[in-house]
Amino acid sequence: MRDSQFDGKGGRPHSTPLNTPTRRPSLPSERSDKRMTLPSRFQKEVHAHLSQNQQQSNAPSNLNENTTPAKPKLPHSAPYSPKLVQSRIKEVLNKHSNGLWVSKLPPLYREHYKQDLPNEALKDLEHWTHICSVEKPCSNKPQEMLLYPAKETSQITPQSAATPPTPDKSQFHHNKPQTQRSSATSKSSTLASPRDLPPDVKQKLGELLLKYSSGLWAHALPKLYQDTYKCKLPEFVLDHLTLLSDICTIDYPMPDNSKRAILYAKVLEDENRNQSGLAGSETKETVERCLSSQTVPSLVIPREEYPSVLVVEASDTNSVILRYIGEGYSKAQEKLEDEMREFYGQDINKVALTSPLSGQLTAVHAEEEEEILRAQVCEVMADKVKVYYVDHGFSEVISKSKLFELHEKFYRLPFQATKCKLAGLESFSQEQAVLKRFESMATGKILLAEILERNEVPLMVLYDTSQDDDININATCMKALQDKSLESPLKVNSAFMNVNVTSVCSDGTIYCQVPSRGLTKLNGILEKTENYLHSQVTSELLVSRPFCGKNCLARYKGKWSRVEITNLHGSRVLDILFVDVGIRASVEVTELREIPPPLLRDLISTPPQALKCCLADLPVSVGSWTPDAVHWLRDTVLHCSDCSLKIAKVDDSKRLAHVYLFTSKNFHDTSCSLNQQLADLNLWNHQKDVFLSSRGPSKSLNAPTNPATIHNTDIQDKAPHTARRMLSLLGSQSAPPCSPPVQLALPPLLELPEIGQNMDVFVSVACHPGHFVLQPWQDMYKLVDLMGEMILHYNKTEEKPLKVEKNQVCAAKLENNWYRVLVKGVLTNGLVSVFQLDYGKHELVSCTQLRPLTQEFCQLPFQAITAQLAGLKPRQWSEEASIVFRNHVEKKPLVAQLDSVQEASQSWDRKVVIYLVDTSQEERDIWLHDIMAEFTDEMSNAA
Repeated sequence: MRDSQFDGKGGRPHSTPLNTPTRRPSLPSERSDKRMTLPSRFQKEVHAHLSQNQQQSNAPSNLNENTTPAKPKLPHSAPYSPKLVQSRIKEVLNKHSNGLWVSKLPPLYREHYKQDLPNEALKDLEHWTHICSVEKPCSNKPQEMLLYPAKETSQITPQSAATPPTPDKSQFHHNKPQTQRSSATSKSSTLASPRDLPPDVKQKLGELLLKYSSGLWAHALPKLYQDTYKCKLPEFVLDHLTLLSDICTIDYPMPDNSKRAILYAKVLEDENRNQSGLAGSETKETVERCLSSQTVPSLVIPREEYPSVLVVEASDTNSVILRYIGEGYSKAQEKLEDEMREFYGQDINKVALTSPLSGQLTAVHAEEEEEILRAQVCEVMADKVKVYYVDHGFSEVISKSKLFELHEKFYRLPFQATKCKLAGLESFSQEQAVLKRFESMATGKILLAEILERNEVPLMVLYDTSQDDDININATCMKALQDKSLESPLKVNSAFMNVNVTSVCSDGTIYCQVPSRGLTKLNGILEKTENYLHSQVTSELLVSRPFCGKNCLARYKGKWSRVEITNLHGSRVLDILFVDVGIRASVEVTELREIPPPLLRDLISTPPQALKCCLADLPVSVGSWTPDAVHWLRDTVLHCSDCSLKIAKVDDSKRLAHVYLFTSKNFHDTSCSLNQQLADLNLWNHQKDVFLSSRGPSKSLNAPTNPATIHNTDIQDKAPHTARRMLSLLGSQSAPPCSPPVQLALPPLLELPEIGQNMDVFVSVACHPGHFVLQPWQDMYKLVDLMGEMILHYNKTEEKPLKVEKNQVCAAKLENNWYRVLVKGVLTNGLVSVFQLDYGKHELVSCTQLRPLTQEFCQLPFQAITAQLAGLKPRQWSEEASIVFRNHVEKKPLVAQLDSVQEASQSWDRKVVIYLVDTSQEERDIWLHDIMAEFTDEMSNAA
């Protein structure tokens, strides 16, 4: 697109409204479409868009390729809550009443609240006049501004309309609406006022809150307090949360339910210590500013959620050397080295460094490809010198004659070689098995990095996305510590008695525990773990930083068992796999515990004891089981305490055993096996076009179950939803439907601003300028909280048949999440067409994945707003125009200015006509109707 804003021509109806929108960052969108012929003005944009998916499928082999690995399915990014950030900044500034450099605010914020300060918050500081005052003593550079606490006024100024919430990797924070705060306060005053909390109780609650920097549901406090400190929390605390107001911020994401509050810790530190620390840091900053121009700036961690990195080497997983890939990093380094090669190619610029000193920066003439590289002198010898290449991350001994003085203009780019720490491997950072596995999987490759902590040495999880299945490098390296001799034995014709069948998945896969040395050892370690956790009165073992692939503990049948985190839904709800029984569940993060350090090595080195099996010699293969067959097998084996099995075949690549299963010890006669009984039963007739499917490895999750009641609940293994290959999940197709659900009181219509006013929005779906879907940005955090609650509710309740009717509002499971949907149509093949009421997408889903929507989940208005772009004449939009429009708006936060509303009684029938503005660029705002009008003009001229 052009650098200046397009100016309308003639009488085209797309004049720009006068209101100035708020600024928003841009997010990448991903969509592929077929190729087409376009005006040259737009060819580069559209064709680059079309090639995106193809590029992402091939990992680049070197830095010169402009391609990054595809992003794995990781937790969604979330907007930050401005009010929460404002309250925290106010707390920090109150401790620094003499002023604070803006550059010092992010590290102080991270130290206080164990979270990163959202980048967009720094841009918004000048607008938060009720929180702070900004002084610019030197320049207009943000990092050189001084902050002071805001002067006290009689009335607090509301948040400026120019303050947009912004996507950030940090998890959602929440603030209770003003109206609800008043009602809660009023309610409190009508109750008998309890005495103040004892200091020791308040201290313990403060410790718990500090463990969960992304917030803690208030309803989880009693059980968490009891488990951690082995005593009961006073009962009046939940009814009088204001007693905790001095140690936490209280938010009410569900306004109609004051007990569903989220608590965020306040960190109170000694003011004198902070003031003295501030003085020292500001003195240091002043000194740094007085240094010569040859000071090399520090490398800034990329702002992307998942930056691409090139792994150089690792002699310690706590200090992995890597380089960031992309603009401002590898591209800037290539440009710098091109300039150095040209500069030192002229003899007049080659000033030899005759007396190098240890620690000195220098330019080195590398023998390979005649490159000139930046390096730092490590050791000076007689006629040689050892140097460290600061942009490439390795050392070399070279002749002194290859050293030149480094010109000051080559000091401007930060050193590109940096370090990271691998999450989960901290205790095994120098284990040879781990380092060998890491070298084979990661060294020299471009990977995707999930940054968990943005410290000086950031904490990361690395993913290899170059294959069909994304590989979690951290988790795979941890598995290198497993003792293979303790694995469940897999030998053809071997037989086992006293087998415990722990899980029957909906695709016919079963998981068993067979008597073995590994199982005996595991049971002994878990008994020690149980005793250890029962005896400890500490919050140290609470899991405060969950991530995919992390090994920890959760309760299964009332006892602590090993689990691996497989997916995160926001910051408080996650999916886990009980690795020793093959069962998956959804839980709150407060239900997890760290593995006790004294038992960590023993538990990590013991392989999972769940033996993955399938029944041999059946008329259907795994993935084609009917619900009736699954139910029959579950009823037969899950409550049998003495099963036997015989291994018929082993698939080593999948570590899958094909077995004959018995409910008696007569495993010599296969005619008595459950395999034969199943084959003889008439349980294999599918309803047309509806079938069960196994999930792809590491790509999706079982339907979770409540760990506390898991032995009484059907465990389901559900595959991701696709329109082409639909699933039929548990429950017989012939089961009688239950009675229609009680009539729901649907949520109120979403409130819209006045005509001509602005609102911050996120475009979830974009077909063309005549049809796209918005979500109000300010309530997105509430939607994610609601979906987390739905996951916990529906994954812990038994499946009940639902009589599906057109125009019915219900809950549907799609790709491991639960959504509020409207039934648009019921197909004869068991599929249902639904409309996602919060995201605006149309989906096909199996009727067995629908549940009644409870009233609890009808408080938040449906968030999807159907829209069309104002300022343009109605027309039939071409595919080329649709692609250009999607590139500019889909999956992006923008500013919308309301032009008109087509009202309706139901939210899904209401439509708005709006102007869309992209304000992510500092120099100008992009009005989308101008872009589309220009495109159609150029298309017409090219025709």
